[in-house]
Amino acid sequence: MRHFSRSAEDTEDFGAAIARAQPEGDALAVIYLAGELGAGKTTLARGFLGARGIKADVRSPSYTLTELYPTGGSTVVHADLYRLRDPEELETLGLRDYAQDGYVWLVEWPERAGGRLPEADLSLKFIVRDVGHVIAVDANSRLGEAWLSRLAVP
Repeated sequence: MRHFSRSAEDTEDFGAAIARAQPEGDALAVIYLAGELGAGKTTLARGFLGARGIKADVRSPSYTLTELYPTGGSTVVHADLYRLRDPEELETLGLRDYAQDGYVWLVEWPERAGGRLPEADLSLKFIVRDVGHVIAVDANSRLGEAWLSRLAVP
């Protein structure tokens, strides 16, 4: 599916819609967010986390690389791998500890991991246009297909 976003608010709303559409259950869920700098990846994550009840200021974890957000029944791992120089650096982040049921991963710049991440259930590609941007969403698993089928676009 493709979603056209005209503003940061539209992108946040779409992130919230994705959060609300997640199928029931606590299976590990992984979402890849790919696109150039400033395309709206963190803005979408902010909307996703807001829909999960997070009131804190959500910023890109560019320097810490990961940020954890307990959201009641699950924990959202927001990772920004832009500053990764080598995929082997992932080992020091302790992400393996979060590759289990009860976690949802939002991963910005997943291509920097060199294939060392769990497969994405949903892959979002942000494409910048002159006015706004397109967010292409693809399902890559059964969970992703169920998620996408439940997604009601705002």
